[in-house]
Amino acid sequence: MDWQAWFALAVTVTTIILLVFSKIRTSVVLMGSLTTLLVSGVLTGPEAFSGFSNPGVITIGALFVVAAGMYSSGAIDMLTSRILGYTSSTRTAIMRIVRPVFLLSGFLNNTPVVATMIPAIHAWSNRISIAPSKLMIPLSYASIFGGMLTMIGTSTNLVVNGQYQALTGSEGFGMFDITLIGLPVALVCITFMWLTFPKLLPDRSDKSAFSDLREFTLEVAVAMNGPLVGKTIEQAGLRNLQRIYLIEIERRGTVLTAVNPTEKLLGGDRLVFAGDTAAISDLLRINGIVPAPAGEEEALMTPNTGRALVEAVVSPHCSVIGSAIRDTRFRDRYGAAILAVARHGQRLKGNLGGIQLKAGDTLLLEARSDFVNRQKHSKEFLLVNDLETESPHHEKALFA
Repeated sequence: MDWQAWFALAVTVTTIILLVFSKIRTSVVLMGSLTTLLVSGVLTGPEAFSGFSNPGVITIGALFVVAAGMYSSGAIDMLTSRILGYTSSTRTAIMRIVRPVFLLSGFLNNTPVVATMIPAIHAWSNRISIAPSKLMIPLSYASIFGGMLTMIGTSTNLVVNGQYQALTGSEGFGMFDITLIGLPVALVCITFMWLTFPKLLPDRSDKSAFSDLREFTLEVAVAMNGPLVGKTIEQAGLRNLQRIYLIEIERRGTVLTAVNPTEKLLGGDRLVFAGDTAAISDLLRINGIVPAPAGEEEALMTPNTGRALVEAVVSPHCSVIGSAIRDTRFRDRYGAAILAVARHGQRLKGNLGGIQLKAGDTLLLEARSDFVNRQKHSKEFLLVNDLETESPHHEKALFA
């Protein structure tokens, strides 16, 4: 071999070592290797950049857009609630992922299946309090095992079949010719995964959510004529929420406390919850739950495009200190609506609209995207933090 071959081999080995043993980001390692080969003359310019025009790379990039649309429209939540359901067992969760992904991957390319399911599995793992690190590898492996079922299950099968045809001149393999071998192998691998992965895979759950001791009080409403009307608390998925719990229901001037899970929801019901920020974000993604800002019921009927959740701490110089939330005209004054309040890390009792704001109160706001930039250096708030969470556009879920 000439020096270019040895140099390329050395760069390849170094790349693998860095990927396995170093903490350098994958993108930095790979781009560094590409740049090294380009500068050294081993690769020409067109050769170095040809990978970026590869149909596979473009397909993956496009699929991330599709996956983002699935998440933003709430289609992901629809998928997880109807297909995956609820479980507290890691083994059961693995099998609920494996079944649909395994079957889909037999007839669809692995890449779109995994790219579409990643945000769904991540959201589902948060809902059932199982670390995503326990479920992502089973998701990937299930798609690989499914790809062994048919000739079109993965692009690798098609490449090998094409090479076989070119070398032998035969017609190649049929659709299910590899199923006889692939199915038993896949079942053995799935069984091994089911038995060992719950213990082998690390628990890398985000502990920061539990270290946040602030407990917000949040009021939301059941959308009129929405999908939750007529359903019980349990059927609506409001019974097994993590890190957030239903305190009471306000219905036509009557307050229902210690709510029974069999209580049926009515359109316009105000639901009072207590919980942390991450849990509130998950609650607002449920189709049929709408924000109920204090004293601003008309806001429920306005489109929420471009709105996001923002945390803000009231400063001693804020002009609304001492005023009840319903009297602050907060939306007109700041272009945001108060969804929840926390004080000294504890939830506040009573109606949200009647809470009198004090310096140091932490507010959870629904605001336009420019709110953070406008208020970051304002004396009204000590801290403004964009949670980078938008309410889903459920009306576009089926289209997505």
